[in-house]
Amino acid sequence: MVRRRKLLAGAAATVALAGTLAGLATSGASAAVTAASAKAAAGSAPGEFLVVFKQGQREAALGAIKGNGGVVVKEDAKLGYALVRAFGANFAEGVSESRSAIVGVARNQPIGHVPKGQGIPQPRDVKGEDDKVNAKRGTRVTGATPTAATAPKAKKGEEPLAGLQWDMKMIGATATGSHAKERGSKKVLVGVIDTGIDGKHPDIAPNFNRELSRNFTVDIPHDANGAEIDGKCEYANCVDPADVDHDGHGTHVASTIGSPINGLGMAGIAPNVSLVNLRAGQDSGYFFLKPTLDALTYAGDKGIDVVNMSFYVDPWLYNCAGNAADSPAESSEQRAIIEATQRAVNYARARGVTLISALGNDATDLGNPKVDESSPGFPKGAEKTRKVDNTCVDVPTELQGVISVSSVGQSKRKAYYSNYGIEQTDLAAPGGDTYDNKTKQRDVRGAILAAAPANVLWRDGLLNKNGTPKKDSGVIRDCKPGKGCAYYQYLQGTSMAAPHATGVAALIISRFGNGKLSPSITEARLYSTATDTACPSPRTYTYTRYPVDPETGKPTKVTDSHTCVGTKVKNGFYGRGIVNALAAATAKR
Repeated sequence: MVRRRKLLAGAAATVALAGTLAGLATSGASAAVTAASAKAAAGSAPGEFLVVFKQGQREAALGAIKGNGGVVVKEDAKLGYALVRAFGANFAEGVSESRSAIVGVARNQPIGHVPKGQGIPQPRDVKGEDDKVNAKRGTRVTGATPTAATAPKAKKGEEPLAGLQWDMKMIGATATGSHAKERGSKKVLVGVIDTGIDGKHPDIAPNFNRELSRNFTVDIPHDANGAEIDGKCEYANCVDPADVDHDGHGTHVASTIGSPINGLGMAGIAPNVSLVNLRAGQDSGYFFLKPTLDALTYAGDKGIDVVNMSFYVDPWLYNCAGNAADSPAESSEQRAIIEATQRAVNYARARGVTLISALGNDATDLGNPKVDESSPGFPKGAEKTRKVDNTCVDVPTELQGVISVSSVGQSKRKAYYSNYGIEQTDLAAPGGDTYDNKTKQRDVRGAILAAAPANVLWRDGLLNKNGTPKKDSGVIRDCKPGKGCAYYQYLQGTSMAAPHATGVAALIISRFGNGKLSPSITEARLYSTATDTACPSPRTYTYTRYPVDPETGKPTKVTDSHTCVGTKVKNGFYGRGIVNALAAATAKR
């Protein structure tokens, strides 16, 4: 088996940031499509594309754009690409033929439209949920749910829901553990590239940096085919404020990293750091290329210290440079996604940003993937089944300079859904495994509890009229006089594992960098303080679980086997070990 590196073998070499882009000029202004171009493409719809230049080939690339009827709207000198408006469906393929000048062309996803009489978001179905975790993100878990009143009584110095945070106990992020030694510094800026952060949540607000937070997305009510994406636009121009999360995923991630110690709900791993919303995800959970690039470059420009990335860049789960199942335009798009995102990662990292990513939830050895059935994931219905191999990469997870995190359950076994791989897994952290128990049946308490936006819970019908969580909703409410009420929900996924590593990184930066620390040192400290965890014995571990069959309503046995390769110091299940907040908070300076 050829092992897959963190950058696609054979892809265009990453542009060196120093000097090579110095001659790239930024036009900055929109240009109207010429009458001649419009006439030549009469009857076709306009579109926007990101055209990624090869190193030192700006002029030739611009010539290819113009020669194929494209008009440059804006150039990005930092990353070496142009945002182009063009008519005609053949633009991307035509420009891509100029391979000597252009790495690839990716469509800048359209806003779509709102069909007449539509646009009202519908509550999400939380009934009949099976045991498959969303490949892109964490999944909400429903079932018998504890309440604040039935939670284990908090010990002295603990937050009210600390007894339900098995994840924090595992890594030593407790009142008597790391919180007694190092809580982080307000100087440390933690960026969350996600679906947004509810900056008004009572257990987020004290640490939310509103001034630096940005939303790089525009809501997409429906795609070009009329399929609902984000639903109704709640704000002018379909742009949400930078303190809003209409999905809940980003708020959960931010809470795990940095919920404050304030006598309400729970505490995050680094309860004194500053949380910055770098929203690149749609309400619906899509993460497109340009918002992702914008968020990463902004993080580098604004001095963000560490960034959490619990997503993959749409529309491809695996990006392949030349898959036989893909058209030339599709291959060009995937090359553009790989190269442009790698450049953005390099740009941010060169400016002091430590980058941490979720490994993914496909229960796949990323060194030997076989099939991709979910790409391209946009617009809806475009998916096809194609064979993939280890020349294809998950972006940003497998890019150079990104720390990738697998998920473990309460027993510290790798979660049944978590991806793995000897070269892809850098660290492991608690992400939840609701089947990691003696009965091997789903138990909500095996997932990760963190903050949830009230607006999302109301919309999805998880609350009673009086505001209390519905039975089996996977939601907990905590209320305190003078502090109001706050909501928390159980989610599981590698999306929940990554922020545990991000929180520990924030502690390391606070402790050893006085607010600033190079990514290489932060990474080394993360590895040296992680708890070495060996492969299971035997190395092929068979997962047995009993999810409820939605048709019969009865538990049905499911088994799956994963093989761990490597040593106790570095292996495909745990990487360099399970992150350890207490070790990071007490390590010698």
